[in-house]
Parts: sequence; structure tokens; C-alpha cells
Amino acid sequence: MEMNIALLPGDGIGPEVIAQAVKVVNAVAKKFGHTIHFEEAPVGAAAIDLTGDPYPDTTHEVCLRADAVLFGAIGDPKYDNDPKAKVRPEQGLLAMRKKLGLFANVRPTFTFPSLVHKSPLKLDRIEGVDLVFFRELTGGIYFGEPRGRNEQGTKAFDTNVYSKEEITRLARMGFEAAQKRRKLLTCVDKANVLATSRLWRETVQELAPEYPDVKVEYEFVDAVAMRLIQWPKAYDVLITENLFGDILTDEASVISGSMGLMPSASLGTENKLFEPIHGSYPQAAGKDIANPLGTILSAAMMFEYAFDLSDEAKAISDVVNKSLEEGIVTEDIAEGGKAYKTSEVGDWLAANI
Repeated sequence: MEMNIALLPGDGIGPEVIAQAVKVVNAVAKKFGHTIHFEEAPVGAAAIDLTGDPYPDTTHEVCLRADAVLFGAIGDPKYDNDPKAKVRPEQGLLAMRKKLGLFANVRPTFTFPSLVHKSPLKLDRIEGVDLVFFRELTGGIYFGEPRGRNEQGTKAFDTNVYSKEEITRLARMGFEAAQKRRKLLTCVDKANVLATSRLWRETVQELAPEYPDVKVEYEFVDAVAMRLIQWPKAYDVLITENLFGDILTDEASVISGSMGLMPSASLGTENKLFEPIHGSYPQAAGKDIANPLGTILSAAMMFEYAFDLSDEAKAISDVVNKSLEEGIVTEDIAEGGKAYKTSEVGDWLAANI
């Protein structure tokens, strides 16, 4: 198969971890007889420095030409520490999601047998955890209008808006995923307080009869926030709106023991983007110490979700598990053993595909 992949390294450790994913993708392509064409473009603070725009039109065109996008990270302290900055790297992330129509963020949470002891939760709570969030990504309070401050600057406001169509297309993805898994779907909302949440619950209730094999549960977001820690194995597929999903998926990510291990996908009707869930980690940038496994597992999701190549995806997940078992890991999970450089981990994985 011939594949066109856009590379958006972004900021901080993004370029370093993307470089390792490229090594592994090339190794998979060689093993399975595929041809890969990469095209790189700037995004985030890197793009602001070059063009003044965190998601320039030229980058958007590169993404539109691609079959899939591999994305590193966005964020830079010089913007984080300036609350009055007019242009921010994160605006590029939101613009990219909106312009590419990436309405569904797929965030799995699972454990690695060799690393369960690193989780902050007890073994009996996390052993065998395997859940996935479907977070609506282009609606809600992050995009609603109006937003801003009053003339005096003493009040600020954001608007949370959802349409039935936005909820339906995300919910259908969740139902279809549940049918392939344990046939359990949890709708996460705040229907006792928010009108948008009541529309979410009403819409999911209307769809449920179309999926009679799926058991549907409805839970308030605050209850889910507690139960994710108390008993994460109670969940399988969870669907939720943008803000709730942003918070809950980061909470769930620590169950595995390291945020640097978790991949994600952002899917639209036409475009698909794959990225690790960690941020730009600027303190580690350029030091060759960042954990590349989340990005490499995102490449595995790319093979599965963008190209329907499950054997290629499994080859990556298998070699990642092997690296964890054999201790070929970066300093964040080395635990007193030898800590390998980011580039060394990438080289080892590519050689062992």
C-alpha cells in the first residue's frame, strides 16, 4: 500500500518523539511491503515563529493532501506565562481540529503488565483495565460564541453550545465501538444542571434502540471522576462532550503509570490525526530524554484506524511491550535501571519490528 503521511512535530519534545515514530513506521513499511511518503509542516509556537499563525494555511494544505497526520505536541512557556498574548500555540490546535473536521477524539486507557506497579492505584483496581473515551472535539465551550470579557474587564464569559447532529455523530462512533468490545457504553454528562447535557442524554436515549446489543449507562461527570479512580474496570466505552472529555481523559491516563505511554486519535469524516496525549514538556526539549512510546503507539493507531491494517498495528504494540519487558525505556520509567535516550529507544524498536 502507498501512504501519504503529514508530519506535524510541533513544539517542545514534539520533534524528537515524532522522529522516533518515523523510524518505527519506516520499519513497519519495510516489513509489510508498504511505501510511505512523509511531508512535514509547522504548527503551534514553531509556526508562530515562522509565520505569525499557529496553524498556517500551508500546514492545512499539507494535512489535506495526506491520508493521515502524525502530530507531536503544542505549547511553549513564553506563551503560557503571558496571559495577554493575542496569539497562542493552542489556538493552532483548536483551528486544526475545526478545519480538518476532527470531531471525535479516541483516547484508550490500558495497562502494561510490566508497569502496573508504577500506577498510583492499587493492583486489584487496575489489573486488566481496558477502556476507551470518545470525546467530542469540535463543539462545546471551547468553540461556543459569544466569549470574552465585559468592557471593564471584570467579568469573563464562555458559551457552551451543542447541536443534536454533533452529539449523534460522536455517539454513533461510541455505540459502534462498544459493539466490537464488551457491549457497554457509558454516556457522561451533567444533565441535572446543564441544558446541553440534557440534550446529550436525550439524543443518546433516542439512538440506543438502534443498538439493542449494547447496554447503556448514564452517569454524571463528577461520579465518573470518582469511579475512574475507585473502579476503572467498571467502564468500557465512554462518550462525552469536549470539556468533560478533556479533563477525564487526562485523569484516566495516569492509571497506566505514565502519561508518556498513552496514544490517541482524532477522527473526522475525511481526515484522521494521531498524537500522544502528553504535552510539549519543554523542560526536556532537546535533551533526548523524552518518552517516545505514546507517539509510537499513536502510529499503531494510525495503521489501524486510517489504513485498516491491524497486523501492522499489532507489530508496533508487540515491540513496545517487548521494550518495556526488557527495560529498553527512557528515564521516566527506568526505575533505577539503565535509562535509554529517546533516539536509542526509537532505534531499538525499529530494529526489532
